[in-house]
Amino acid sequence: MNIPFLDSWRKRHHPDPPDLPPAAAFGRAPDGMAELFAECELLRDRVEEAGVALDDTPRSLQELDQLPPRWRDDPEELPWFGNDAGLYLGTVIVRNVPAARWQMRPGGGPVVQLASGREIQVVEAGLDWAMTGAPQLSQVYAEAAEY
Repeated sequence: MNIPFLDSWRKRHHPDPPDLPPAAAFGRAPDGMAELFAECELLRDRVEEAGVALDDTPRSLQELDQLPPRWRDDPEELPWFGNDAGLYLGTVIVRNVPAARWQMRPGGGPVVQLASGREIQVVEAGLDWAMTGAPQLSQVYAEAAEY
């Protein structure tokens, strides 16, 4: 995977490179960050075991919504699974809703910004979905697609 901001970071010769806030790193390589967000390795591994292929389409969100919530059986894995679900939701929105894009909040995490300017807290939505089943990921996508 080509992530330009990581290459720049590695090339520095400072023994203790200055900490960059996530928003600064994102601003330097938004495509690399989008690729990183799309990985969602834990989510992809767990749902593949259930026979669901994550192909970055809205239909895959519907399939995720239909899965039995076995991930809730592992309290240590649950927040990581929910985080991945949120990043995947954001990936589907960015790849399928015109003019949607990733945005980093200063001091915060990634959000998806729609053409209207509305921001969707996708990681929070993914965590809520993983813990309670609501809101459904496909519902969050449908609302984003309306804007």
